[in-house]
Amino acid sequence: MTTSEPGTPQAAEPGPGAVELAACPVGHPDAARLLGEFYADQVGRYGFAESVDLDPAEYADPRGAFVVAYKSASAVGCGCWRWHDQAAGTAEVKKLYVVPAARGSGAGRALLTWLERDAARAGARRVILETGVRNTAAQGLFASAGYLPVPRYVPGRDPAINRAFARSLAGPA
Repeated sequence: MTTSEPGTPQAAEPGPGAVELAACPVGHPDAARLLGEFYADQVGRYGFAESVDLDPAEYADPRGAFVVAYKSASAVGCGCWRWHDQAAGTAEVKKLYVVPAARGSGAGRALLTWLERDAARAGARRVILETGVRNTAAQGLFASAGYLPVPRYVPGRDPAINRAFARSLAGPA
């Protein structure tokens, strides 16, 4: 799903309480707040976290996208994708996060599906991503979406903490 105007939510699924998604720049206030919460969540889980200071150009069309999920007009999640290896058709999903109160609502799946479709629209044939061993909900989401474990693709990642996954965009989403 795409939006006609950045920052303007559109329903991923119709109906009351639906998750709405809006592509927006990484500097959008809702994006900045959610990235800050994502960072705090990672520090709480692992004692440290990768920076959430993102290069806006990497997450803007045609190099990628950033999307925010809304429920009842409240920003409840975010995620983004960027090219990892455009020549090989490989996109990378980053910073997929849903606030604790909205977990289990379908927001994570809606975000992931939107990011995959947007990356495919841009020409991606494969998506890679990472998550930590303590984030079992994310691992479950990725497995249910068809992601399979792959070797680490970021040098220096701690194999005791980080897990890498990939999925072909030719298969079911």
